[in-house]
Amino acid sequence: MKLIGSLTSPYVRKARVVLAEKKIEYDFVLDSPWTAESNVPNLNPLGKIPVLVIDEETVLFDSRVIVEYLDNVAPNNKLMPSPNRDRTEVKRCEALCDGVCDAAALIFLERKRPAKQQSTDWIARQEDKILRSLEFMSTQLGENTWSMGTHFSLADVTTGCALGYLAFRFPEIDWREKHSNLARLYDKLMQRPSFAETMPKD
Repeated sequence: MKLIGSLTSPYVRKARVVLAEKKIEYDFVLDSPWTAESNVPNLNPLGKIPVLVIDEETVLFDSRVIVEYLDNVAPNNKLMPSPNRDRTEVKRCEALCDGVCDAAALIFLERKRPAKQQSTDWIARQEDKILRSLEFMSTQLGENTWSMGTHFSLADVTTGCALGYLAFRFPEIDWREKHSNLARLYDKLMQRPSFAETMPKD
């Protein structure tokens, strides 16, 4: 099994954290779809990472598909509940956190454009999505030990990856100061090897 991705992508980090939590052995192949020599488009027609190569005939893409497969393929350390309301809430959290990463990535790409071509309105729109989402995440977490209450789940994985990406790319968004419960959760996640060993870096 091979995971194709970069060291900066929060979506790749999500897959790496799940692989570590599930104790699944794999080869990590560094590749970025932004480079001319990238092999990613040959594996994923959408040209996005992560890509999970299971065998010569089976390739999975989109982090949501990959992590659900990984949670089902190994019975240990289940990260997603059985189909019920709790599972729906975990998937909602994943959608929200992926949306935060989407908005952050769009800002990052927009700021790479020449200054005269950048849209301040577009950037502000994405920033507003992030701030509203952080407020929602904080309210949902409340004083709980974990995102789903008393047990570690995929909701914590996705929350940690989103917060970690913001800390990496947008330190000016001071979510720690405004949302101390999210800061406590992230600090606790960083004590786990799965998070400590997958911190994003250029």
